[in-house]
Amino acid sequence: MARLAVIKKEKCKPDLCGWLCMKQCPMNMTDSDCIYEDVDKKAGIDEILCTGCGICPKICPFDAITIINLPELKNDTPIHQYGINGFRIFDLPLIQDKAITGIIGKNGIGKSSVINVLSNSVKANFAKFGGDKLKDEDYFKHLNNLFKGGALQNYFTKLEKGEIKVAYKPQQIVNIPRVFSGPVKDLLLKVNSDMNQIEEIVKKLNIFKILDRDIKVLSGGELQRVAISACLLKEGANFYVLDEVTNYLDIFERLNSARVIKETAEGKTALLIEHDLVVLDYMTDFINIMYGQPGAYGMLTGVKTSKNGINIYLDGYSKDENVRFRNSSISFDKESVTDSQKIKVVAKWSDKEVKVGDFHLDIQSGDVMEGEIMGIIGKNALGKTTFLNDILQEGFGPEVVIASKPQMIPTGDETVMEKLMAHKNYTDNFYQLYVLDPLNVKPLLEKRTDELSGGELQRYAIANTLLEEAHVYLLDEPTAFLDIEEKLKIAKMLKNFMSLRNKSAFIIDHDLVFMDYLSDRLLVFDGEPGIKGLSHSPLAMRDGKNLFLKGLNITFRR
Repeated sequence: MARLAVIKKEKCKPDLCGWLCMKQCPMNMTDSDCIYEDVDKKAGIDEILCTGCGICPKICPFDAITIINLPELKNDTPIHQYGINGFRIFDLPLIQDKAITGIIGKNGIGKSSVINVLSNSVKANFAKFGGDKLKDEDYFKHLNNLFKGGALQNYFTKLEKGEIKVAYKPQQIVNIPRVFSGPVKDLLLKVNSDMNQIEEIVKKLNIFKILDRDIKVLSGGELQRVAISACLLKEGANFYVLDEVTNYLDIFERLNSARVIKETAEGKTALLIEHDLVVLDYMTDFINIMYGQPGAYGMLTGVKTSKNGINIYLDGYSKDENVRFRNSSISFDKESVTDSQKIKVVAKWSDKEVKVGDFHLDIQSGDVMEGEIMGIIGKNALGKTTFLNDILQEGFGPEVVIASKPQMIPTGDETVMEKLMAHKNYTDNFYQLYVLDPLNVKPLLEKRTDELSGGELQRYAIANTLLEEAHVYLLDEPTAFLDIEEKLKIAKMLKNFMSLRNKSAFIIDHDLVFMDYLSDRLLVFDGEPGIKGLSHSPLAMRDGKNLFLKGLNITFRR
């Protein structure tokens, strides 16, 4: 039995609790230093002495301690660990030569960490710190011994010899303008001096027109495609590593980018992290499933074919390893709702034209029912957010109160608790049970909003919006930065909330699986991006999906 003791150092506040964990630990009472004061004046736990009694996690007033008992591991020593009592990963994904391999799993279990090790962006420490840390000259020797006889030994041998040249697209593309300034063309010329190759890729990714634009003024979608271009254009690269390629992209751009990556990586090797199941299924040949406890540890199953791997992930059980990594399966089956269940019209809108600068949006008339979720789908720059802004500005009349979550979420130095407690509904049992608990807000309460990760910020913003007392809720891209399990939880939460409170919602999102599961009807937008858009009247799900997919020239299986 392997025992892990994980301490979130930023939450540990011994000056406020008086070292409760140390005082109540049974081993410490026998004069053993199981819990001790570390060099940072925080609690430390000796995992060899720890009996796993579970007292310290229960009495810690700041939820800083996690004790996990794991079954016997094939490799008890972590591949990489973030400090003593820190998060650790126990495996690396198996890479299939001349194929695209995907990694699927929750946020916070080390997916980015494993690709950082594989791309040699981070050197694995094998849980050795300080004076015990491996010397640089022994690094690859240790890796080759660890993975002797397997595909990873062959990979690291080639990496050491320089036979593998890695091209890496990071997850946090917002950092790119912080380290580079100047036009897009200059950035791409840094990775590839052949302008013909650059023009070929950027034309395929529909960013040819922004080559002379400064990197600092790009939208999120443009920056994402520039980052993908830089990765694919790297001279001499034969191993592409891409960490989340769909953030900020609409459905058309997601599928087009996936197509370009597949074409460019043909005959080469690629490793991909992605939370959009449609894109993951389309792009990858094989899947590695990563599981564990967010913030504590991460492990991997063996490699699977893509279809089989996605189905195993949704089921939550891997037969080959005899591992159940989730208590229940993920199902996207939706209950049928008859029209008679939703017959009260909450709000109506008429045919109208909206102009924003040179952009024209034609809106066809429609209505939304009590308890209904209206999905809004279409390419970027066709007026979806303009439509929501028009609703906010014009309203549906004085009797209809509207609350909204914008696409770009404002942050500041206030804590999540301070922001949420400003709503009178924060202490209401219904909102605690049906909103805050499903969104897992509790671990975020003491954090400032400007300290939250992308997924954390999204969960906070949804909670902050739903706590408002309103008749209609407008949510712009609520799944950005969320993993598959979080998306499903939020979809179920939104359906329950709207139904039980007789509220209505308009939701913009680019995840087809999420929108298909969540929406009752669809508002489909088409037109010419940035020039003119058309918002069709609300359509039944089948009709709306068919109209939208026809414009993309694809089919969709549930």
